[in-house]
Amino acid sequence: MIRPDGSAVTGLDATKTRVVGRPGEQLRLMAKIARMYHLRGMRQNEIAAELHLSQARVSRLLKRAAEVGIVRTTVIAPPGVQTELEEQLEQRYQLQEAVVVNVSGDEEAVIPAIGAAAAVHLENTLMGSEVVGISTWSANLLATVESMRPATTRVVEKVVQLMGGMGDPIAQVEATRIMTAFSSATGADPVFLAAPCLLGSASARDILTADPTLTRVTALWDELTTVLVGVGTLEPSPLLRSSGNAVAPDDQAMLRGAGAVGDVCMRFFDADGKPVDSSLDERIIGIRESQLRAVPRRIGVAGGLRKLTALRGALHGGWINVLVTDIDTAQALLES
Repeated sequence: MIRPDGSAVTGLDATKTRVVGRPGEQLRLMAKIARMYHLRGMRQNEIAAELHLSQARVSRLLKRAAEVGIVRTTVIAPPGVQTELEEQLEQRYQLQEAVVVNVSGDEEAVIPAIGAAAAVHLENTLMGSEVVGISTWSANLLATVESMRPATTRVVEKVVQLMGGMGDPIAQVEATRIMTAFSSATGADPVFLAAPCLLGSASARDILTADPTLTRVTALWDELTTVLVGVGTLEPSPLLRSSGNAVAPDDQAMLRGAGAVGDVCMRFFDADGKPVDSSLDERIIGIRESQLRAVPRRIGVAGGLRKLTALRGALHGGWINVLVTDIDTAQALLES
């Protein structure tokens, strides 16, 4: 090839001149390589050998083919998979991850499906050496742990109870079921909190929490890597009501007057997710808000439109950063 000044063009200069001078040939080559790689399944070194090109150039042309639109990636979600809805929730509420279950109905109808989805999420993401905290008052969490399959290796070091679990004997049974089922599935050592959740006075709480038996448990709340929690409404669920730990009507009225709409681990918040300051906080034996927020991964498992206002508040306030919910609730969260 000869330049206009009469000098010869050789080597790399010649290659650059051919590319610039023949854009149609460049596009043809990109399309050919893209078809060989993506449709025929050939490796880059095989393409390079067949077309007498360097493998580095094949790699560059494949990258360029994607940049100019010759190659386009299309992801088609299988039926029932709500990846687009999940991404919208993640962006709207700054979540680490959202899992949306393709199930509709009232709260009781969606609980088994939400629990099963949360179980799969945990099976896929618990990587070992974790210290996990669990809120023990949630039908969703009970459905979750009972759906978990035993791990082939130990994926959690300890599972720690986040709230007191004694009151009515039914309460201790439910708390033990959740902790034991999770421990069995993950290989974790269970650490129970042998105390009531809600006491009659702040002084009674102070006396109990100073006991070394409890401090050995509560000290672990600062070591948590993941928490698994439900999201409660101001009106207690049937499970919480049966536990003997439900908030009394007078306290409910006080919380409602302060703007409370829901709770995580019996720490109440308003519609914007801001903590509600009340005397109830000082009567609770359970993880504090500051400790909860310090946990890197906070998985909330909740669904049903009855919980919409509480769930929206929990998301706005950053009480949870991973959400597992049903499709109706997810859509309502995006519409608000």
